[in-house]
Amino acid sequence: MNVPHIPVLRLGRSYESLDKFEVKNHRTGELMATVSSVNAGIIRKDLGKLAAARASLKKFTCAQLIELSAKAGEHFLNGTLPFGDKGHTQTAQQYIETLSATSGLPHVMVKRNMAKIHHALTNMKTVLNGLSRGLDLSIIDAGYGEQFGTKLTFCPTTQALGLVMPSNSPAVNSLWLPAIALKTPVIIKPGKEEPWTPYRLIQAFIAAGVPAEAFGFYPTDHDGAGEILKSCGRALIFGDKNTMAQYANNPAIQLHGPGWSKVIIGEDCIENWRDYLDVIVGAISDNGGRSCINASAVVVPKYAAEIADALAQKLGPVQPTTPEDPNARLSGFANVKMADFIDAQIDDSLKTPGATDVTAKYRNGPRKATFEGGVYMRPTIVLCDSFQHPLANKEFLCPYASVVQVPQSEMLKQMGYSLAVAAITKDPGFTDQLLNWPEIERLNIGPISTMHVSWDQPHEGNMFEFLWKRRSLERGW
Repeated sequence: MNVPHIPVLRLGRSYESLDKFEVKNHRTGELMATVSSVNAGIIRKDLGKLAAARASLKKFTCAQLIELSAKAGEHFLNGTLPFGDKGHTQTAQQYIETLSATSGLPHVMVKRNMAKIHHALTNMKTVLNGLSRGLDLSIIDAGYGEQFGTKLTFCPTTQALGLVMPSNSPAVNSLWLPAIALKTPVIIKPGKEEPWTPYRLIQAFIAAGVPAEAFGFYPTDHDGAGEILKSCGRALIFGDKNTMAQYANNPAIQLHGPGWSKVIIGEDCIENWRDYLDVIVGAISDNGGRSCINASAVVVPKYAAEIADALAQKLGPVQPTTPEDPNARLSGFANVKMADFIDAQIDDSLKTPGATDVTAKYRNGPRKATFEGGVYMRPTIVLCDSFQHPLANKEFLCPYASVVQVPQSEMLKQMGYSLAVAAITKDPGFTDQLLNWPEIERLNIGPISTMHVSWDQPHEGNMFEFLWKRRSLERGW
């Protein structure tokens, strides 16, 4: 069988390594592709040539790169693009099928993620206008200028943006897309189970006319990932709490760890909690519960038991389906050990008094389910008596949420950091507290899911400010 081979892209140049790994269908074990892998030494050597990679983008204006980004978006969503270095090509439908087979995401979720990426690429002008606070980007092209009567000059913070990517969700790649329009090459270590999306995006950019040398694609090990983080002047990393702790004091590395996102219902809206059930269910379960902005806790001033039961009735019966099912709501696990770990951790934590798996009575079967060779985690709603319980502020790669009852006056103090919060309240006083609370990154006020994303607003850091800094400049000539 002529299996596709995905090469390393050494600043645009394809490279087949002796060291390869296989990516297989998570349900059948069928070999989908072999992927070349390189060590830290090769990456270190290549990153010494970043000046040339940056120069390839500097030939374009930001406006031109915004146009090319929009073209790349169309290629990504609809195009037939190179798939490896053995003459294979990949249609959009083949991308959907391949990604689904190896990551566990059903087709419908892959399509939604594709739509998010397409939207970010085709609306790049709006995205950058929001991130740069309306900056005339021709000032970036010239290096200096004037806007609104103010002298402005910016300089790049780095020669390239390093990326250590996860395998959980394709749309996470949207975070690095503005880098190209901002004239910054990208050096990507893809997730082991999900090399497809960054590779297809690179091919889409190249097909649109962006120089190939602006892209590095380096499947690698832990040491290679460390080299990317160390040698690129700016980098993004995704991981768990322990991974984040290693880089917490490094301002050159933007951290994307657990989101601990939440839905809050205020005292003024709690009597109508039934009206918001569908929003809460979507916040918990959309995208298979795999996103850092999926709600993993629901915080209410009363009716916690009733709300937990109502959520459990809606989510508990959800079963695995075929990947092609347009109504699929669960994702399979390519790494079965992760499903085992999640299932065991929930069960072990439930032994601590003060928490109940409310979905158990509606699930009609085990939490960890096997279906047509795939392993799935069915939804879990846990009623916790306080935020001190180990399951109250926990996040898993599946539809999971705790429901915790806390007086409104104590909510913000007790719930800790949150990447995204959907606050269902009309109370001006409580709204003001939310607006001024520093441990919320993204805030939706009203019945708006935590999963709602506005790409023209910062997400765990502002990509424009991460890649460009303003400085003083006086010219005497």
